[in-house]
Amino acid sequence: MKIGVFDSGVGGRSVARAIGRALPDAVVVTREDRQNLPYGTKTPEQLLVLVEPILSGMAAEGCDLIVIACNTVSTTIIRELRAKFTVPLIAVEPMVKPAAGSSKVGIIAVCATPTTLASRRYNSLKRRFAYGVEVLEPDCSDWATMIEANQIDHDVIAKRITEVLDKGADVIVLGCTHYHWIEAEIVALAKGRAKVLQPEPAIINQVKRVLGQLT
Repeated sequence: MKIGVFDSGVGGRSVARAIGRALPDAVVVTREDRQNLPYGTKTPEQLLVLVEPILSGMAAEGCDLIVIACNTVSTTIIRELRAKFTVPLIAVEPMVKPAAGSSKVGIIAVCATPTTLASRRYNSLKRRFAYGVEVLEPDCSDWATMIEANQIDHDVIAKRITEVLDKGADVIVLGCTHYHWIEAEIVALAKGRAKVLQPEPAIINQVKRVLGQLT
C-alpha cells in the first residue's frame, strides 16, 4: 500500500514518520507546499487553488489513500476536495471532542491557526462537543512560521501556554501539525497542570481502518 501525506510544510513529516513506524510495510510519500506558506492565514478559495493540483499529482502517483495532515485544509475545504477525488482522503482536525470529554474542570485550550479557528468545521466541533466547556484559543498565528524557519521563540511559546494554564485549562489541543515539533516543549510547560493532545494516534487508527476497507 502507498500512503500519501500532504501538509503545507514540515508538520506533515511528523505525521508521516508516525505512520511509517506504525505501518512499516507501507510506502509513505510526502508532499509539501512550503513556497506558499503560511496556509493558516489564507482563505478557503486560495487553499483550494493550491491544494487540488498537489493532490492530483499524488493520486496519479498511485497513492491508495492520502492523509491531509493540515488542520487548516481539513477544516475548510475537505468537502470540496472529497468531491473531486476518488482516492480516500483522511482529514486531520482539532481534537475538541476528546479534549472536552476528558477535561475535569471544563476548560480546554486549542492551539491552532487563525483560519482553522475561523472555520465552520471547527466551530461546529465546538458546538457539538464542547457545549458548556470554556474553549481558550491562544494567539498561535506566528508559530508555524517560526517552526518552518527553525527560529523558535521559546519565550513566546511559554507565554501563550502559561496564559491558558493560568486561566485553568487542564487539556491543551495541538490543532496544527507544525506544533508537533514543539510538543515536548509544551508538555514540559504544562507538566502537572494540563495534558497535551495531538492526533497522530487517531490518524494511524483511521489509516488502518481505511486500508482494511480497501483490501
